[in-house]
Amino acid sequence: MRLLTVVWAKEVLDNLRDRRTLLSSLLFGPLFGPILFVFMMNFMLNEATADLDELLELPVSGQEHAPELIKWLGANGVDVVPGPADAREAVSRGDLSMVLIIPESIGEQLRAGQPAPIQLVVNNARSRDRGDVRKARNLLRAYRNQLAALRLQARGINPLVLHPVVVDEVDVSTAVGRALVVLGMLTYFILFSMLMGGMYLAIDTTAGERERGSLEPLLTLAVPTGQLILGKVAATCTFMLAALAVTVTAFSISLNFLDLQALDMQANFGPGIALSVFAVMLPFTLFGAGMMTLVASFTRSYKEAQTYLTVVLLVPTLPIIFAAIFSLDPTFKLMAVPSLSQHLLITAIMKGEALQPEWILVSAASTLLVGALFVWLASLFYRRESILG
Repeated sequence: MRLLTVVWAKEVLDNLRDRRTLLSSLLFGPLFGPILFVFMMNFMLNEATADLDELLELPVSGQEHAPELIKWLGANGVDVVPGPADAREAVSRGDLSMVLIIPESIGEQLRAGQPAPIQLVVNNARSRDRGDVRKARNLLRAYRNQLAALRLQARGINPLVLHPVVVDEVDVSTAVGRALVVLGMLTYFILFSMLMGGMYLAIDTTAGERERGSLEPLLTLAVPTGQLILGKVAATCTFMLAALAVTVTAFSISLNFLDLQALDMQANFGPGIALSVFAVMLPFTLFGAGMMTLVASFTRSYKEAQTYLTVVLLVPTLPIIFAAIFSLDPTFKLMAVPSLSQHLLITAIMKGEALQPEWILVSAASTLLVGALFVWLASLFYRRESILG
């Protein structure tokens, strides 16, 4: 243990002396993720709430042909303005988000009881206009349904015959559970920040030593190869834990500035939840450190190791993306998958659900086992003479 501690202290002190690497691994990475996440979420929430509060401006060409429709739109929160001469060109250029075109024949067709076509010119390639377009579509659909009901009443038919089944939706979700629809990728940022926190040290202690020529004298010291690798991995784990602490703390603070109440949501990420998240992610440090050390051991230069690890770091994050796409629920079998099990456990913790003890044990054991396997493979590679070639 004394030799292992010496190697660990040597690697940690060497990395602390490199201020640029230190800032990148422990400050910029762990802090940039939470800040970017909250900024993006606030932008999305502002866009969503703006559709509910702002007055919809709708350019209409041919207003004089349907005065009742114009009056109805004005009564339902629409600011009707004159439409352009060339609606398609104006929408295509992006001058207007949409234009409603009312043909001259609409009055005659309505009086004859025939379908009266109107055109809503939109550009679905402009994502920023989709909220206004969706609101306009819903209003026109409501007006159409109102006219249909009036036509049935004029013919002595109860409009309710068109609705033989009334579906009342009962929402059993909680404010915290609904917030996870927005915060589902939070685990991705936490895990990626951890890996970035230890990546530079994992490269420097392997490929960096090899490139500088300091690996050969290091291997000649009276330190067993296993303890040498464990000391390097332990140093990488230390920086990963520091990055995890900074990231979780940053999320715990920054999520307070996320206005989820406007959508009847609540972010459950207080100090207690933050500590639980830290504990759940703790076994992943060995997995990440072992994986990065093993991959970097096969490279001959710092730049080569950085290139390989940039791609390899995406592998542990892929299960989180699949879990978000397919809405996976925690099960006993899924707890055996590193990174995925941590994501599912953190999601359950944020929901306030009770965790089964065997889930936590299987998640920690499987993650530590795979991490130990990576460390063992790296130690085997370091025993080969080709490590110096």
